[in-house]
Amino acid sequence: MTTSLQDGQSAAGRAAAQDSPLATQVCGAAQGRGDARDLEPAPWLHARALLPPPDGTRGCAADRRKKKDLDVLEMPSIPNPFPELCCSPFTSVLSAGLFPKANSRKKQVIKVYSEDETSRALEVPSDITARDVCQLLILKNHYIDDHSWTLFEHLPHIGLERTMEDHELVIEVLSTWGMEEENKLYFRKNYAKYEFFKNPMYFFPEHMVSFATETNGEISPTQILQMFLSSSTYPEIHGFLHAKEQGKKSWKKIYFLLRRSGLYFSTKGTSKEPRHLQFFSEFGNSDIYVSLAGKKKHGAPTNYGFCFKPNKAGGPRDLKMLCAEEEQSRTCWVTAIRLLKYGMQLYQNYMHPYQGRSGCSSQSVSPMRSISENSLVAMDFSGQKSRVIENPTEALSVAVEEGLAWRKKGCLRLATHGSPTAPSQSSATNMAIHRSQPWFHHKISRDEAQRLIIQQGLVDGVFLVRDSQSNPKTFVLSMSHGQKIKHFQIIPVEDDGELFHTLDDGHTRFTDLIQLVEFYQLNKGVLPCKLKHYCARIAL
Repeated sequence: MTTSLQDGQSAAGRAAAQDSPLATQVCGAAQGRGDARDLEPAPWLHARALLPPPDGTRGCAADRRKKKDLDVLEMPSIPNPFPELCCSPFTSVLSAGLFPKANSRKKQVIKVYSEDETSRALEVPSDITARDVCQLLILKNHYIDDHSWTLFEHLPHIGLERTMEDHELVIEVLSTWGMEEENKLYFRKNYAKYEFFKNPMYFFPEHMVSFATETNGEISPTQILQMFLSSSTYPEIHGFLHAKEQGKKSWKKIYFLLRRSGLYFSTKGTSKEPRHLQFFSEFGNSDIYVSLAGKKKHGAPTNYGFCFKPNKAGGPRDLKMLCAEEEQSRTCWVTAIRLLKYGMQLYQNYMHPYQGRSGCSSQSVSPMRSISENSLVAMDFSGQKSRVIENPTEALSVAVEEGLAWRKKGCLRLATHGSPTAPSQSSATNMAIHRSQPWFHHKISRDEAQRLIIQQGLVDGVFLVRDSQSNPKTFVLSMSHGQKIKHFQIIPVEDDGELFHTLDDGHTRFTDLIQLVEFYQLNKGVLPCKLKHYCARIAL
């Protein structure tokens, strides 16, 4: 009877194994190694049976236990109704496939600084990109995402800084930092990060660009940009640069030539013959940095320095320092090196800013607000039912009316803290209303204003308004145009007891600085271009 039941159990087990692949693996191991042991008495039973009883009572009790254990051994084993869950000593209890895969990305804490030196700590996965970190900070601080927010790698001990590309892994960059170095990650805007895709004519001067093969006719800046992105043809950037000699403090003016294979310099004037060209640096395993204080830190002849720094940790001796004569020349060299190093990856970053590698991609993170004009409509809520204003002229007039109404409310709110007389309240309000604007910088110097504009990109229309240091009663509009920074004095004009502000000797007057800025954002006027992007110091 026992044998037949055991055979039935084996048949049932084989039938269940045919139905389930997992059971085939588990029960197969049990049949091959575990069945024979299941039919044998346990070793501890034999050991108990061989022990001599100390007395008659214990002997009888031992006999009864032995007989009971033997009866248990003779009982047939019950078939397992769930063979998929059975296991042997040689298999795992549960298959790893039954559980969801754990998140293998390790998390680390990074610290990001803003321009006012406030910081914020973020716990991020190891594969987070620079764009993902910017997206996190934008959402946490409720900023408007206009695709210009950027992470900067700042190396204060050698006075260097660079723009981190959107696809770069932040943790990999931090792993190259030394333990004793006080390096920082900065979060701020950079309007010039992808400006060369929009206006390439400002980045590649004709006298600095040549072609390895003969071309028919003139080549536009857009075609030059396409050549950088293609793998077959490429333009050559050439010109004189000051190079710092290795191990010395002296600088030497040399003719350089940039090709896809690297940066070369000529040993004989401006000759481009192969026998006169020597290899200077490659950019596959190096990053391009901009010098912040080249004259002070490295004794450079100008302030338009840049350098190659190896990806691996190294000292100042590993730096290859260069210096241009003007900002336009430095921008051309740095932009061309970025294009040759990253190629189409830069274009993909520009066209698809939300494609990140980590969990902060566009599928899980969306911008708080889009400033695209195509995604915004003008609405009228004055009647019983709201309606969309389709006429652009009507939409503009409504926007102007709302702005004036908002300004009147702000003036009344500020006037409650002013002097009791009405004229003084009005003048005090007009003098103080601009202080809350992000484009106004109170009591900063001319050099500091230029530094802020350069940091946020020498794009046409980048501006800020500041107090004048030479005349305390006037203001200064500092703006960028043609990769140069220009300053315009805002003069106060008094008429019939009222104070106005003007940029053109009183021909166009404004009651406050907000009106002035709004006017020149829509009209060029006496300025070289319209005001487009304001420089703001943000706090994290």
